[in-house]
Amino acid sequence: MSTGSDGVLRLPDAAIPEGCRSWDGEAARRWTGALPSRWVPVRAHPAMFVALPLVTVAGAGLLGEYGVLPAWGAALAVLPFVWMVLRPEAARILAPVAVGVVLAYGEESPLRSLALGSAVVLAWALSLARVTARGPQRAAALVASGGVTAVLPSAVAGRLERGRFLFGAGLLLTAAGGVVGAATGVWEDPGDRAGAPAAGWCLAGLGLTVLLAAALTRHRAAGLRGAPVPVLRVLVRESAEVETEVFAADDEGAVRPLFTVATRVVDGGGDGEDAFGDERVGPLREAVLFGVPYDGAEVVLLTAAERAGEPPVVEVGVGAVRPVTEWTLRRRGAAARGKAQSEAREEERRVAAADQVRRETGTDALPAGRWRAGWPDWFTGLLALAYAAVLAGDAGWWRLISGFGLTLVAALVLPRRLAWRVTADREGLWFNGLRRARQLPWDEIRTVRTKAGELRVDGEGTSFGEWTVHTPRWAWLEHRIGLVHPYERTAAEITAMWRDPQLRPTELSTPARRGRAVWPLGVLIAAAGAAAVLFLP
Repeated sequence: MSTGSDGVLRLPDAAIPEGCRSWDGEAARRWTGALPSRWVPVRAHPAMFVALPLVTVAGAGLLGEYGVLPAWGAALAVLPFVWMVLRPEAARILAPVAVGVVLAYGEESPLRSLALGSAVVLAWALSLARVTARGPQRAAALVASGGVTAVLPSAVAGRLERGRFLFGAGLLLTAAGGVVGAATGVWEDPGDRAGAPAAGWCLAGLGLTVLLAAALTRHRAAGLRGAPVPVLRVLVRESAEVETEVFAADDEGAVRPLFTVATRVVDGGGDGEDAFGDERVGPLREAVLFGVPYDGAEVVLLTAAERAGEPPVVEVGVGAVRPVTEWTLRRRGAAARGKAQSEAREEERRVAAADQVRRETGTDALPAGRWRAGWPDWFTGLLALAYAAVLAGDAGWWRLISGFGLTLVAALVLPRRLAWRVTADREGLWFNGLRRARQLPWDEIRTVRTKAGELRVDGEGTSFGEWTVHTPRWAWLEHRIGLVHPYERTAAEITAMWRDPQLRPTELSTPARRGRAVWPLGVLIAAAGAAAVLFLP
């Protein structure tokens, strides 16, 4: 591997299949021109993979509870909205069936049924547009390859991993949905007896959707391992979101990514240097793309290593191809401009906090090498308690689902937010945690920063990783009243110690000073929350 005069890390000639064509800008524009319109949801935010299924389960339960549709019909009516975003192949076939069910069984609530049916038709149309656009995408990529094919690198041989996790998750969701749907006699309220089975049917439908996703991804990944597949020369780099961005071979400025795909190195390696989410992109590298790229496709990449002198790296997809649309590019541009403005304001606040620390401490060692949760963190706990009080007014199946869900989240999240502690001694920083305290030596600190409501410390070694805490924050109010947020002050004091050894404590900290493990607080929160859900009226 070598670095070209253009700054791109190049593959050795021997690693490139004979006759492999470059996917140049003109051919790439034909491919992007085949993408569906911007109003078709091609790229889903990662949060949608969790939020959308939860919303659909709740929606199915409400449709069943209010008698809009029978339990199984309520589930079928909301699932097309999940399929539209996450698995459009299913919506293309089953969404028309859902429309028929809504119109046939929604006679008691005609207006609601009409509105719901119209929404399902829209979801079906969007899914159909997305699936239909895949044909022209495949055709454009095949033309660009010129019919040149090659077998996958030998490192890919072996057991096929794609789809295994999805298969297990799908079975679990399907079984859980069956249990919930069958437990009709548990509920005393008539609304609950209709709502809970609808939620169960929907959960089972989500499980079957995941099983379909497992089968499709495994089938497409296995298709790459048979006969030789089309190949293209491209440029790639790792994005700040730890995805692989693919560019045209002549886009040496990395101006217009064509698509992204989540990948992993075949040998499971990687130096882990950028594993801490420091929002830096990787270097631009030459690569050979194996497979026909289109929305939802499976591909394999043979890329130049990120360090000069190392052999090429084989990366297999752990996710499907996700095209980058023009709307996505405009959204990224707006987000980048907003991020730059936000970072400038954050830097002003950080400098102000650091100046205040220097005025108070001078050149002497800081009076206390320990920082702990304060009023912003306790305010977060009060917000969670207020939200729990609002949910306490619910009844029936929704109270149980929301109550136990909130209890689980609170037991896992609140202990660290309410009882975090950072202790400095002459060797480094100690951070308490759920099970034990962790140490980060001074010379292994990578970054100390605040961003919005986050306080973050990154380490260089893979043994530590990162430490973060979060809290709600209103920067404009802090600036208006001249308040230095405790997170800003903590970051400034830690940074002062990190950069100036004379400010560090001269003694070692004791285990008691480093703070106790916070898991007992989590157990207490879980027990109190479960008792409140089960026994409070």
